[in-house]
Amino acid sequence: MPPGKLSAQAGHAYGDVLDLARQISPERTDNYRNPDKGGSKVTLKARNQNQLINAYNAAVQAGIPAKIVVDRDHVLLPHFTGEPVITALGIGPCKQAEVRHITKKFNCV
Repeated sequence: MPPGKLSAQAGHAYGDVLDLARQISPERTDNYRNPDKGGSKVTLKARNQNQLINAYNAAVQAGIPAKIVVDRDHVLLPHFTGEPVITALGIGPCKQAEVRHITKKFNCV
């Protein structure tokens, strides 16, 4: 995925999961936004869509907000043909210790 596309998809993941967390777990969002407790964003690379789906399922099972991003109707050959494709996964906000067992298989971008 080209850097611009990657950045856009990561942005969707961050925003979408933060919106979800506000709805289902507002205390996570409050803590994340609190400068004293704060949090950071990390972008990691998955090997394939299955790895994203497995991480999503593991996060949901652990009670951590998670949201899959699906790109639809965009053409950017060779990978984006206009068909729906999973491009990103947002997880959190959460502490690193909560999610490490899920993200340890991913690589830094």
